[in-house]
Amino acid sequence: MKKFILIPDSFKGTLSSSKVCDIMKDRILNCFPDAKVISIPVADGGEGSVDCFLTALGGQKVYCECSNPYFEKMQGFYGLIENGKTAVIEMACASGLPLVEDRKNPLLTTTFGVGELMLDAVKKGVKKIILGLGGSCTNDFGCGSASACGVKFINKQGEQFIPTGKTLIDVDKIDLSCVNPLIKQVEIITMCDIDNPPFGENGASHVFAPQKGASESDCEFLDMGVKHVCAVIKDNLGKDLSNLKGGGAAGAMGAGMVAFFDSQLKMGIQTVLDTVDFDKQLKDAYLVFTGEGKIDGQSLRGKVVIGVAERCKKQNVPVIAIVGGSEGDMEKAYEKGVSAIFSINRLPQDLSVSKHQSDVNLAFTMENVLRTLKI
Repeated sequence: MKKFILIPDSFKGTLSSSKVCDIMKDRILNCFPDAKVISIPVADGGEGSVDCFLTALGGQKVYCECSNPYFEKMQGFYGLIENGKTAVIEMACASGLPLVEDRKNPLLTTTFGVGELMLDAVKKGVKKIILGLGGSCTNDFGCGSASACGVKFINKQGEQFIPTGKTLIDVDKIDLSCVNPLIKQVEIITMCDIDNPPFGENGASHVFAPQKGASESDCEFLDMGVKHVCAVIKDNLGKDLSNLKGGGAAGAMGAGMVAFFDSQLKMGIQTVLDTVDFDKQLKDAYLVFTGEGKIDGQSLRGKVVIGVAERCKKQNVPVIAIVGGSEGDMEKAYEKGVSAIFSINRLPQDLSVSKHQSDVNLAFTMENVLRTLKI
């Protein structure tokens, strides 16, 4: 009996990672009826991360009230896995770009609701939180989340306030003495798939704030605020985050999680692989199928395909990547452990056309790869 492991990312805008797994599994069982198939859908920390973990490991989705990016009450959720010992939270649930619709403004939006979800989870007794950063509409350094958990931000007038992107520049002191004690007892892993620093030309504000509604002048002002808070953190907390890789993720929330919660920043795929005990799953595996919408130079910086391939290479398990498209020299991907790469697009069509046939094209490609394996 052949053992296949399916661990794809989503094909952005066309197929969720769970749907990709379903199509792959269907084709495998059609060609190898007695095969054992293990599905591990992956998300990058943004929208869909909770569902991916629950699909892969089982568990429970918990709903609770929290604040949206404008401090308005909404229904949020998170996942409980590992018999309720670990909570999986995606910040996009409470601070995601779709929640603001036509009100995009990173000067005013907050991550306060994310902190409320964290508090709800620790009150349920979790010992570990996996927080996914991705798809945010915020640029508040994670100060909103920290405020929800008891961190005090104080201005020069001695007044406590909840900073947003617009008021980061007003932070004069940071006080951690009133942080909820339950939070201090929990291990927090923050999934982060970029290596941008908190501020500067490659930082949170200049690179990501424009897509959140910031003008060029807004980006300059937001960047000043992030740089200022980094300086206050260095003075008050003794942590120099100015060059922290991944610190610029989600409006500098990556840096905030390290500063206020002593969180570890880890690549999303590495967190997933460790949580599902992937190295153990690989034992006796015949083949691993992974994939994503597009494989290119960016994929070599710790994205799903390469993260999976590196683990598989250590155990000499072949890896086939099924992708929407590929660009550039793939030699480095092969060196990392990818055995072969197949694009699902059969005709020279624009994505606006081909995306409507992604499910059919994926099934066709899988069918032919598997038929080749049977020869």
